[in-house]
Amino acid sequence: MNNHLVLSGEIKRSRQFESPSGIKHTVLTLEHKSQRYEAELLRNVYCLIQVILSGPRFISVTDELKAGMQVDVEGFLSLQQGRNGQNRLVLHAENVELKT
Repeated sequence: MNNHLVLSGEIKRSRQFESPSGIKHTVLTLEHKSQRYEAELLRNVYCLIQVILSGPRFISVTDELKAGMQVDVEGFLSLQQGRNGQNRLVLHAENVELKT
């Protein structure tokens, strides 16, 4: 069973940090807009989701990821608990492609 999700969108925000264990992370806020047919009716699709890029394999691309850029992200969804105790859905990237 394939549990991968591919989502395209525009980067709205990007920030980098290093975890206490020394792992580098980049967190993107990705805005997705599209239209899809559901039950033979055209529906507007919109989401704003955090995308997490972790580890050394993303180091070469993270400096290029800036607000306004279009990307395709492949990865998996997971719940993450925020500082306020609220759970939110995040996309953990396994592959990122810049769209030109």
